[in-house]
Amino acid sequence: MTTTERTEPSTTAAERDMLEGWLEYHRETLMLKCAGLSDEQLRTAALPPSALTLMGLVRHLADVERYWFREIMAGEDISALYYSEEDPDGDFRVTDETTWVQTQEAWRAEVAAARAAAAPLGLDDLSGAKSGSGKSFNLRWIITHMIEEYARHNGHADLLREQIDGATGE
Repeated sequence: MTTTERTEPSTTAAERDMLEGWLEYHRETLMLKCAGLSDEQLRTAALPPSALTLMGLVRHLADVERYWFREIMAGEDISALYYSEEDPDGDFRVTDETTWVQTQEAWRAEVAAARAAAAPLGLDDLSGAKSGSGKSFNLRWIITHMIEEYARHNGHADLLREQIDGATGE
């Protein structure tokens, strides 16, 4: 797997560009981890007993983008794509009917919506909604949290991809 398709974050950018550059880098990394695999491979839980799959990770991150940027930061009254109170792990759950085309389209739509929600805001702007624990967040915190979220799950994706076809890389 090559890493040349990713945009390397600047080493000298201002804070906003630096944070957004690292978030984009990690978004692109996740897509690289999934590149070239079949739907069946993307649905494969490659590290038993875990049921975690690459497609499940992408579904999860679509919901995470939606939650933090749209529901919390922008204050939109929207529900999750894949999980619910009745099925809190629904974003990770995939079936034989779950396709990469649908999953990737949903993820790309949420990333685009996240970018649009963040674009007019400053890093110190506070969220339009509060978390379940009653906390407000500024955009800086949300972007930083998203970098952490992707970085952690990209580590999972590394292990899954290597077990599926032996591909390794950053």
